[in-house]
Amino acid sequence: MTKIERNAALFAALAAVLALVSPLTTASASTAGDAGPPHLDWTKCEGTALDPRQECATVEVPMDYAAPHGGKITLAFSRIPAENPRARRGALFLIPGGPGGGSLDQPSDKGQKLPQEVRDAYDLIGFDPRGYGRSTPVSCDVERGDLARTKLLPWPAPDGSVTENMTTARRMSEACARNGGRLIRHISTANEARDLDRIRAALGERKISAWGVSYGTYVGAVYNELFPHRTDRFVLDSNNDPDPVRVQRAWLAAFETGAEENFPEFAEWASRPGNPERVAGTAAEVRRLFLRLAARLDREPLPWPGANPEELNGNVLRQTMLDHLYDPDDYPALAELILAVRKGTVPPAPQAPPEPVLQNVTAVGAATLCNDVAWPRSAAGYEKEVAESRAEFPLTAGMPRNAAVCAAWPHAPKEPAVRITDRGPSTVLMVQNRRDVATPLGGALELREALGRRAVMVTVNSTGHDAYLANGNACGDRTVSHFLATGERPARDVVCD
Repeated sequence: MTKIERNAALFAALAAVLALVSPLTTASASTAGDAGPPHLDWTKCEGTALDPRQECATVEVPMDYAAPHGGKITLAFSRIPAENPRARRGALFLIPGGPGGGSLDQPSDKGQKLPQEVRDAYDLIGFDPRGYGRSTPVSCDVERGDLARTKLLPWPAPDGSVTENMTTARRMSEACARNGGRLIRHISTANEARDLDRIRAALGERKISAWGVSYGTYVGAVYNELFPHRTDRFVLDSNNDPDPVRVQRAWLAAFETGAEENFPEFAEWASRPGNPERVAGTAAEVRRLFLRLAARLDREPLPWPGANPEELNGNVLRQTMLDHLYDPDDYPALAELILAVRKGTVPPAPQAPPEPVLQNVTAVGAATLCNDVAWPRSAAGYEKEVAESRAEFPLTAGMPRNAAVCAAWPHAPKEPAVRITDRGPSTVLMVQNRRDVATPLGGALELREALGRRAVMVTVNSTGHDAYLANGNACGDRTVSHFLATGERPARDVVCD
């Protein structure tokens, strides 16, 4: 999963992207390497706070790769050319998290955090995945209440019941079937990887390098599997378990261990003497207070005008906790909420992201999760899993094993999930924080094992989601930057303390 839903400012920027009306030049890309690249008439990207060097285009690709001569969709992509043409090596794709995120503007923001020697060597390539943003978009047009974070992630009722979750799954699935058009059935990780290869062909690149983050690590791993000889230098940052049977179900389940591994870091910070947002005297007291307040809000929610839902209940508090564990910089806001709840008050409601953006993100996310792999459909099975999770992992109250929209998805996956293997060139450097609420170390180790000799892994002794140039450390950043600039990796897996 990604931080996109919890960051209102980012949503606002995405809304601006969706609202752009300036045309992009469209080209049609042949199947990988069949012919020379099409002519791309790059145009100025529209938007705010973009690097003036960033330019945009689109490429036309099949909606259904099993019927390549059928309906077409467009993919929007962008680039900032390598800053030193004499040192240019190729194209570095910025693969976004999600599912339900894009990187069209990232060459102008996170791309500029890359060290000079990397920016000298690569064209920085951003893109909006199929169905999203300025690519051919989809929307399920679900009810506004179903856009709440505690609906998009399936929090059970306070007593552990999943009845309402199953009802929500059916309602949202029916909306996607009714309003999502043909494209909703063809949004998947494998198709995103195929789309990346069409962009590669349109750019005229024989191989590509990539920096994939969070869900983008799975996209990168699938691309490596489907197009192994098109890969140059791949960085997979904050890694997902590639289990081909469970796929995103395993990622959702990982929140229960992710919360348990990360909450102690928050609790230690929130109990530190001298901290102006100090919550309690010890880390153990912080945990007990949080669980007690969540249980109280289960019984007696506080009105929260302007929020969705318009109450601060136990699950809203738990979801806010998860969202704020992504980044230690967000600890103060979580502490302030806990202190307010203890007094029986609420802070101002968080700014709501623009609804068209939420609808778009929700549709792409749901389609990817449900089209990659079939989910169980038995309410009784989810009830059992939720009960076990609630007993073992009280912080997450059963949500990670609960029934999401895919429990009622009307269509079976069109193909099996891609199995990640150790067959292919050794082109991958993984970087992973030791404490990551969304993509815990355990899932990264599963991907590391699946890739075998194809990868080397850098484990960073840091806390938070997104390691490279974000919540990692200088040792990890230096190792990744050196790999992108020179192609040299550590001889074996390393730990950066």
